[in-house]
Amino acid sequence: MDVKELRNQSVSALNEMLIKLLKEHFEFRMQHKSSQLDNFSKLGKTKKSIAQIKTIIRQKQA
Repeated sequence: MDVKELRNQSVSALNEMLIKLLKEHFEFRMQHKSSQLDNFSKLGKTKKSIAQIKTIIRQKQA
């Protein structure tokens, strides 16, 4: 999702997306440790998305 689209979301919707991404990132890490993850870039992409959402949530709360 684009950053502009994320900024238009409500804080509750962003929190739901954040929880989903955190679970997804956890699954990717477990797959990576057990050598089942094919595409390692998924780890970096989810980590970046998590950081973007956290930043937007903090900006909206300030």
